[in-house]
Amino acid sequence: MTTVPGRAPVVADAVGGWEVPEDLRALFGQSPAVFVSLSGPEHLVESANPAFFALFGGERARTGVALEDLVPEVVERGFIAQLDRVHRTGELHTSRDVRIMLGDGLHAREAFFDFTFEPRRAADGTVTGVGVIGVETTQVRHAQRLMAEHRALLEQIARQAPLTEVLDGMARCIENLAPQEILVSVLLADPDGLHLRHGAAPSLPDFYNQAIDGIATGEGVGSCGTAAHRRLPVIVTDITTDPFWADFSHLALRADLAACWSTPILARDGGLLGTFAMYHRTPRVPQDTDLALARVFAGTAALAIERHHGEQARQAAEARAQAANDDLARAVQSEQELRAAAEQRATAAAELAAQMRIAAAEQAAAPHPEHCQLGGARDCAAPAEIKIADSWGDAAWGCTDHVEEALINVRSVFIANEELGGLAAYLTR
Repeated sequence: MTTVPGRAPVVADAVGGWEVPEDLRALFGQSPAVFVSLSGPEHLVESANPAFFALFGGERARTGVALEDLVPEVVERGFIAQLDRVHRTGELHTSRDVRIMLGDGLHAREAFFDFTFEPRRAADGTVTGVGVIGVETTQVRHAQRLMAEHRALLEQIARQAPLTEVLDGMARCIENLAPQEILVSVLLADPDGLHLRHGAAPSLPDFYNQAIDGIATGEGVGSCGTAAHRRLPVIVTDITTDPFWADFSHLALRADLAACWSTPILARDGGLLGTFAMYHRTPRVPQDTDLALARVFAGTAALAIERHHGEQARQAAEARAQAANDDLARAVQSEQELRAAAEQRATAAAELAAQMRIAAAEQAAAPHPEHCQLGGARDCAAPAEIKIADSWGDAAWGCTDHVEEALINVRSVFIANEELGGLAAYLTR
């Protein structure tokens, strides 16, 4: 059977908490007081209040029968032995935190009671029976454990513990709090909300976690895919017969899973963050306390996930800012290096120009030869028309042909001046 409880609140308050009035009533509501009057050593039920018959009698509710026949589940807890002792000794007795399983099958639940056994006496003081008053303490026990565990989780979130650590701890906490065996799974939504990824599932087998990692969100995609799509809880009490599990029943069978209750994890703006699921080994119908517990911890998971997303966004922004600062620093350094190189080149050019001016001044006083000095051993009879020099101050006069050859083949050679017969003659030849 697949159901979506319409009254289940959407968890979306500012701190990832829960809908306080409804969930507190479900988790920590008033416990009923039960009373039954028993007579004789057989402990026959004479009378009882409606709360007693509602909890222990059900369709069997009637008087005139032995308590162990009416409520056989109390026998194994030593209940009858306590009644025998009070009837025999006439002494009042109190038992604390007596564990009793109420109901059976899909509707079975664990309960704890504080019982007071008081002897009933006849006028002569003879003990004729026992009156029993019981107060259920189940919710008090659960409340104490829940508040302690929940506080520890909130402290983890406040100190920004890794998300995987928080979710894994939350899953184990719920598995320990539950009166019957459950296996908890948290799936995280992709940014586009179209797929769910593994978040935490400490008690589910690895092959199962790997198989559902990345499942789509959509109508009929198991309990979690459907809950994510609808943004509402989806309760599957029997996986083998539910159409939502048609494509996953072989996985559930292999993992020994028979029921799955899934609650969406929603952000403050209603966006999908993931799903929170409770699996069971046998078909089961959830109680109000189960649904309230799911909402409480779905809200806690929402807080942890939103904090994680916020921290990721902050770290990404810081990384971008640092990268921009690094780029700016590199640009400034490059500009400084280019400026230094330009200044070095300017200095070198100024030094070279000074050397050229000195060389030109020295050569200006030298006599102008009549014939080309660049012919080497073969001499050259051509008129000396152009003066060349190098950066070391060496200079010579030559003809246009030998000057051009020197300019091409000898390093650091330049035209020494611009007088007629110098550079002008070379350029207008």
